[in-house]
Amino acid sequence: MCSLIFKAHCSLPPLQSSKSEYGIVRVKMGGRLKVVCKGMLVPRKFMQSKKKTVVFKDDDHEAEKKKWWKLMKLIEESGSAVSVLSSEKMKNQTIPKHLVVGTMIRFKQLKKWNVVAEILVWLRAQNWWDFSKMDFILLITAYGKLGDFNGAERVLGLMNKNGYAPNVVSQTALMEAYGKGGRYNNAEAIFRRMQTFGPEPSAFTYQIILKTFVEGNKFSEAEEVFDKLLNDENSPLKPDEQMFNMMIYMYKKAGSHEKARKTFTLMAERGIKQSTITYNSLMSFETNYKEVSNIYDQMQRADLRPSVVSYALLINAYGDARREDEALAVFEEMLDAGVRPTQKAYNILLNAFSISGMIEQARTVFKSMRRDKYMPDLCSYNTMLLAYVNASDMEGAEKFFKRLILDGFEPDVVTYGTIIKGYAKENDIEKVMEKYDEMLARGIKANQTISTTIMNAHGKNREFDSAVH
Repeated sequence: MCSLIFKAHCSLPPLQSSKSEYGIVRVKMGGRLKVVCKGMLVPRKFMQSKKKTVVFKDDDHEAEKKKWWKLMKLIEESGSAVSVLSSEKMKNQTIPKHLVVGTMIRFKQLKKWNVVAEILVWLRAQNWWDFSKMDFILLITAYGKLGDFNGAERVLGLMNKNGYAPNVVSQTALMEAYGKGGRYNNAEAIFRRMQTFGPEPSAFTYQIILKTFVEGNKFSEAEEVFDKLLNDENSPLKPDEQMFNMMIYMYKKAGSHEKARKTFTLMAERGIKQSTITYNSLMSFETNYKEVSNIYDQMQRADLRPSVVSYALLINAYGDARREDEALAVFEEMLDAGVRPTQKAYNILLNAFSISGMIEQARTVFKSMRRDKYMPDLCSYNTMLLAYVNASDMEGAEKFFKRLILDGFEPDVVTYGTIIKGYAKENDIEKVMEKYDEMLARGIKANQTISTTIMNAHGKNREFDSAVH
């Protein structure tokens, strides 16, 4: 397969060609003209699973490590940390504290905050465990990350009862819990109270409140906080990289592209390092593939390594513009760079081919997901179904629809909307209504898109009474 990428603005110096490890031939003519010839999505060595070799200090260290691994595995398999820990305690009368601490730290590193919270709640009820101030802070942090503001409030009350005064960590955690729980006004109230009465907000506090304001579409409040940090001489601290990134993201979200670019420029003027995340924020709300590609090129010129998010944003932009070859070439470039794709990245590439009804290419992506140990989700199946529909292959669409169910997935409103759209395009009113009735029988309500599709299908056949009823 050969893919051609061309940007009209490129210059034309002498041809340069190179061949890489996977039989890829690239021809570059300045700017971004690239020809890629190879088998589509050839497996890369770095994607192959390798068995890690663990070196133990001695026999005792090996026994301890294996015991810990077993405990971690049991918790993950059972889905309940409490049942596993209780069982271990009953068998051995006690559990070594370092084993419990190590388990909590590992789940914290994995960001499995529900498990961390479950273990801490259990420990608080154990008479052999001295539940300390740090345990309380970790528990309220876990609730904050989970957006469980009720749990965070309870822990804060318990801390007060035990004589632990609120500190910046506990207050920030409660603020984060309110933000993630959608209680934006409560989060703001805590922040304003901290500003007035203390404890003094930390840089992390400011990062969280800016994120909360942006998620809650409280853009003017975010701008006011950021501007005060930026311009007030008495400000306790100055905006850092994360705060600038959040503001760029906010301006893009609000559609203020010019302000986003000005904030990006201001970062450099203030000596704040621009990272891959900064460029991703700039790309995230661009709809024109040329703009996204231009920002991506700027990032590479700044000697920053694109992340999987960077590649996914560029692939998505090309896919939306129906430039499937460019989308594929960027995905291949990502693999060549040793960046492991995510399931979302695969779904984005799959969508690029599905939009244009390119069934064979979509099938290759779908199969590659399984090969690379990413099980396709319902989104993947719906997107693959769309490829058949857009190719007007309703026989293939019907077979894949049945496969979706056989593979253990429950069709949703998107699944039915896609196949109904296909039959409507074929002017097959009987099949349209058959799928519609089947959808209702599954307890799925039609959305506006499906209703409009059915109305239009009946309208084409001048069956207005049927469309209305």
